[in-house]
Amino acid sequence: MAERLGVCAKSSFLNPAIRVDSLVPGLEVAVARRMMQRAPTAGFDNHLLISRCCPSRRGQDTAHSLSYPVSCPMASLLCTVGRARPAILRLHAQNGTRNAPAALCRQYASAAAAAAVPDTSSEQAFFPDEPTAPIIQTPIPGPQSRKAIERLSRVFDTRSLNMMADYSRSYGNYIADLDGNVLLDVYAQIASIPVGYNNPALLLAATSPEMASAIINRPALGNFPQHDWADILETGILSVAPKGLGQVFTGQSGSDANELAYKAAFMWRRQQERGGAHVDFSAEDSASSMNNQSPGAPDLSILSFKSGFHGRLFGSLSTTRSKPIHKLDIPAFDWPQAPFPMLKYPLEEHAAENAREEQRCLDETERLIKEWHAPPVAVVVEPVQSEGGDNHASPAFFRGLRDLTKKNNVLFIVDEVQTGVGATGKFWAHEHWGLSTPPDMVTFSKKAQTAGYYFGNNDLRPNKPYRQFNTWMGDPARAILFRAIIQEIERLDLVRSTAATGDYLYNGLESLAVHFPQEIQNLRGQNQGTFIAFDSPRRDEVLKKAKAHGVNIGGSGEKAVRLRPMLIFQKHHADSLLERLEKVFQS
Repeated sequence: MAERLGVCAKSSFLNPAIRVDSLVPGLEVAVARRMMQRAPTAGFDNHLLISRCCPSRRGQDTAHSLSYPVSCPMASLLCTVGRARPAILRLHAQNGTRNAPAALCRQYASAAAAAAVPDTSSEQAFFPDEPTAPIIQTPIPGPQSRKAIERLSRVFDTRSLNMMADYSRSYGNYIADLDGNVLLDVYAQIASIPVGYNNPALLLAATSPEMASAIINRPALGNFPQHDWADILETGILSVAPKGLGQVFTGQSGSDANELAYKAAFMWRRQQERGGAHVDFSAEDSASSMNNQSPGAPDLSILSFKSGFHGRLFGSLSTTRSKPIHKLDIPAFDWPQAPFPMLKYPLEEHAAENAREEQRCLDETERLIKEWHAPPVAVVVEPVQSEGGDNHASPAFFRGLRDLTKKNNVLFIVDEVQTGVGATGKFWAHEHWGLSTPPDMVTFSKKAQTAGYYFGNNDLRPNKPYRQFNTWMGDPARAILFRAIIQEIERLDLVRSTAATGDYLYNGLESLAVHFPQEIQNLRGQNQGTFIAFDSPRRDEVLKKAKAHGVNIGGSGEKAVRLRPMLIFQKHHADSLLERLEKVFQS
């Protein structure tokens, strides 16, 4: 096992130094050094010597040797291999043509040297080794990408493909393809990459003994949780729990998180109606449930909003109202949808009519809660309707919504799948609202790289085991990764940085809108970090041309251009984005 992972066969638990001379060629010193700077070193006696093998001199030692102290517990070979993880971070092809990010950075810097990059004060780069600017060498897709797409299409549906990525060459804010094109990525895997491609801190976590164990011994958490599962949750997912929500149910995806939250809401309501958790099910409850009939399968509902998106499973899809293509041909529950405010911009010029619009929506929401034939047990809402057009509402609207749910004994579920984990300049977008009482449940996924829902009320735990259950009930490996993401966010103060960068970017877009009023309409997301969008009458053309200019951007709804950069997106990246958008608008 040690030889297969590149650890010298002479290494042992008793060796003061673990020699790692035969690791995959091309491991770059710059990346390894950054890894070591981020690794805790105090109090350790042993050293890990990492030697870089030059691709051009494979098998020969170079002068580039690094040493850093590590703890070397004598527990298992897994721990020994784990201590070698900084040297295993970049996997390369046997032919040596796919280099590590730091080597690519030198290539990128050379290729982009002619590009004029605005000087943005004395900002310290989070990823100083990343490309200095986008590089476009071929049309997208280029010849190598087209070959790869053709091959993939024979075994996998590629009709929704945006671009064929090469993640071995992607780094920081930049995504690469197979043809040497390197794009500034402000779409970030549909808003799900938080701290950059090939982030060294995450690579360190990904190659830890703890991660290896979680992957190869993946537990069925409901039956056989690992002994340190509470510690993983408390030091990770729960360390950033929304105020008042100190418990979590982990899941697999954003859709799954919402589906699970809905189930919890239905069970909570029926438990109330029976008289409490101590009251058992009746024989009629049990028998009718097996026939999908009431009272065992009650005629209840979840209220959602027009243009909202909450996933594509059967329950979550019934609350999704974003696009017909998301719902066509799929049976759905007859659940109510309330209107979501359609605000007019600029906000300061339409304050009175926007307030009336929000009150209209609140009034209709309350009417549906009271009158819908299948009584809603919960209201689910996104802080920003991120798939249905990037639609915003004011904090006052959401406070009113919370008041309605409390008044009518209906649960308030906030879907933070896309808005959560710092992108709006707060860790959770609902922190902007100033709620008097917290939501009942907050669902999360995407940038968390794991999924689930937070809750605080013990009554939201079903009264019996196996009611809210599946084989995995989450994934410790992903929870460990989220913990590393949280640590990186805190280390770099990325929430505060995102708020400041978002203000800078918004101001730049406002200036562009003055010169291109037909291209940037209804600019929104002020004071919402980098969670910014605008409408474009030629949206699809703008996205295509942006890619040709080296920027990967996404759309939302029918005409919105949505910006979803990573948390490591900084002002100099904003300058690059604005410069290229201007070129797109001029074309």
